[in-house]
Amino acid sequence: MRGVWGWLRGASTGSARTAHFTWFPFALSLSKGRAGRATAGGFDKLSPNGEGRKLAHSPLLFRGGAGGGGNLAPGIHHPPTPSSEEEGEKSAISVRLGFGKGRWRNMAILATASLTLAAAAPLTQGAGSEWIEPGGDAGKTHWSTLTAINPANVARLGLAWDADLGTARGQEASPVMLGGVLYVAGNAGRAYAYDAASGRELWRFEPEVDMQRNRTACCDMVNRGLAVSGGKVFIAALDGWMYALDAKTGAVVWKTDFIEDRKRGDNSTGAPEVAGDLVVIGMGGAEYDVRGYVTALDIKTGAIRWRWHVVPHDPAFGPQETPELEAALKTWDPKSRWDVGGGGAPWDAINYDPETGYVLVGTGNGGPYARSKRSPAGGDNLYLGSLVALDPKTGRMVWHYQETPEDNWDFTSTQPMILTHMAVDGQTRGVILHAPKNGFLYVIDRKTGQVLRANAIARANWIKGFEPGTMKPILDRAAADYTDGPKIVFPSTVGARNWFPAAYSPQTGLYYGSVADIGNLIFMTPGAKPYRARALNNDAALIFTPDVVAATETLPPPMAQAVKALPAYAQAKADPGKSQLRAIDPLTGKTVWAVDSEGWQDRGGVLATASGLIVQGTLSGKLVVRDARNGAVLKTIETGSPIMAAPITYAVRGVQYIAVQAGWGGGGWAFTPRYSAAYSRGNQNRLLVFRLDGGKVPLPPLLPPLEVAPPPPAQAPGVTAATIARGQGLFFANCAICHANIHRSMAPDLRRMQPGTHEAFKQIVLEGALLPAGMPRWDDVLRPDDADAIHAYLIDLQGKTRADELAKQKAGKPLDGPSLTILSNY
Repeated sequence: MRGVWGWLRGASTGSARTAHFTWFPFALSLSKGRAGRATAGGFDKLSPNGEGRKLAHSPLLFRGGAGGGGNLAPGIHHPPTPSSEEEGEKSAISVRLGFGKGRWRNMAILATASLTLAAAAPLTQGAGSEWIEPGGDAGKTHWSTLTAINPANVARLGLAWDADLGTARGQEASPVMLGGVLYVAGNAGRAYAYDAASGRELWRFEPEVDMQRNRTACCDMVNRGLAVSGGKVFIAALDGWMYALDAKTGAVVWKTDFIEDRKRGDNSTGAPEVAGDLVVIGMGGAEYDVRGYVTALDIKTGAIRWRWHVVPHDPAFGPQETPELEAALKTWDPKSRWDVGGGGAPWDAINYDPETGYVLVGTGNGGPYARSKRSPAGGDNLYLGSLVALDPKTGRMVWHYQETPEDNWDFTSTQPMILTHMAVDGQTRGVILHAPKNGFLYVIDRKTGQVLRANAIARANWIKGFEPGTMKPILDRAAADYTDGPKIVFPSTVGARNWFPAAYSPQTGLYYGSVADIGNLIFMTPGAKPYRARALNNDAALIFTPDVVAATETLPPPMAQAVKALPAYAQAKADPGKSQLRAIDPLTGKTVWAVDSEGWQDRGGVLATASGLIVQGTLSGKLVVRDARNGAVLKTIETGSPIMAAPITYAVRGVQYIAVQAGWGGGGWAFTPRYSAAYSRGNQNRLLVFRLDGGKVPLPPLLPPLEVAPPPPAQAPGVTAATIARGQGLFFANCAICHANIHRSMAPDLRRMQPGTHEAFKQIVLEGALLPAGMPRWDDVLRPDDADAIHAYLIDLQGKTRADELAKQKAGKPLDGPSLTILSNY
């Protein structure tokens, strides 16, 4: 999952000092909060997370010893490590395999070089005039060798041209530039092509997307990029269709449905990866009911060549697809919640390594979140939260390393990888730099999976350390196991790192990326929940540490006392955390420099250049250029548009450009931070391209002042307080993931429904009247009387909101004061 967020938001109703607590299957609702703030649903702070705090030293610093990590797949041959015999000779490699309930067994595997892939191609470091992949180069370093824009002249940077992408949702992709054409991936699988120098639009493509699939896209209908190869543009649509487009015209060459089971919540938001004659793609939906997998398609025809599953299937249905899944099955309870699917969706982080010939994949979180509910008898639950290397010829696993055994905390390993070369302990190695959600930055040998370094870059109390040799994490159950009660866990489910790309400069040897050093209170409701198809099944509630002290006061007294007694509560109270842009030495984990972000949600992607620049956008609408040596600001450009995606740079006819896609969204997309440009100027998605001696950026107009909510209709006959309460519970369990009901949300604020919307409410909810606009049907989950109860709750809420806002208007107070919501999942 890309970010399980909650948001603290200001009350629209209620007094300043009272609060009550209501249980729901997936959420807790606080209708009134202290200091004039009311809550509904889940937690997160909208204002900046403090200022002036010096960098805290990382509490954990671990290094992998020789031979650590990297488990070879059972029954699969593996090439010798650089220190083994010459290629072509056979060598028995003794490794540790993570099978069984917490037990790691030795296994000798015969590695035969003759079964490996063809001769390795060199891994080129850094993008030149062209930006050939969303990450710039084959290693996805987000580093450019261009130097025309540099510290001496960057003050002259201005707008070259911009384009309206025609949407208003999250923009997470970085463009690709080849042959003077800028190829752009947009929401839900849209694609655009522009003349990279002039901005002239060459073509645009809009797939025919089944918007019912939008219901299982936990974190917005985003797309993280496209691939260009052999005169074709490859892009995956939200509903799981891969399109091959003619790069010159945008016409469809072929399309393939790569979803395995359309009765479940599978979706697609990731970028395709070209691996020789294959196009490889993952999928999403682990919060819902999926069994994760990676699919490889023939680059010429779109035919599916192979599929690799992340987790086993129910053994009652026969043998597993591969020996590695048979081995993984031993790390699961035979009576696991197979009905929910197990999770593991690899929704991002797929790299083809031209040197080893492997397809490297980061896998997702478990479903449900808590291992005790997912696999009650225990086990590591392979291959959740893992990096795996696949042989593209066969689709079989070569090696794996599980970064988070058991995964109880949505600690996905789907965060972007960087492939590079690095001197480690006196030897140059081909390595993966990987910072998953779990708070560590790993340096891993690309050929063997050996963990060379594992350094904490944020507070991490789920782990005590690593087993010597295997580098298997040793879990701290006392601190982080919430099976029997609430726990405050660091880092939070949004991750110390998430999808926002980092950059690596081989010049400085530093890793530049945003780090969120926050935690969350996490707990679950008792008992097993029935499986619901294509519905949220993660079964956990969250409150983030920037808000946990205030929120704890609103919890039921027994729970509040239990939370305050946690050792991590004092830490969260003293240092709730923040987000920062950091320059990190990956070999030591030490931060060389850091700058605070404007708010913890502000964690934009990064571009680094050989001229010593670091470029990053902000949610408040700034493009900021910094000195790579110390983080000092060299240039700030006001764009008026929120920026999350990583900028790119390229050159056409000797002129260097910097381009970035702008738009707020992703995890928690409906909860627009009040400091973001989307809150003040709207969320018009734009492509912004800069050059030296460019002009000013035209700012989107400021949004008009908020208006008082319109009067709601009268309640239907027979509606009671119990009806409204039931509707509130159904709303938070099904609707609040999108409908935050806050001012200037990216989703409609249902406290402000107009008469026509009220009249068509059941047709919208149960019949899909607004399906083309992205509002899915719910008739498979909700009965007509359920829809009536939800409507009754919203009518009641709209009436209270209107009364509160009329009172504020009369008193001359703003309508959009800070407010509070606790959501359990997204």
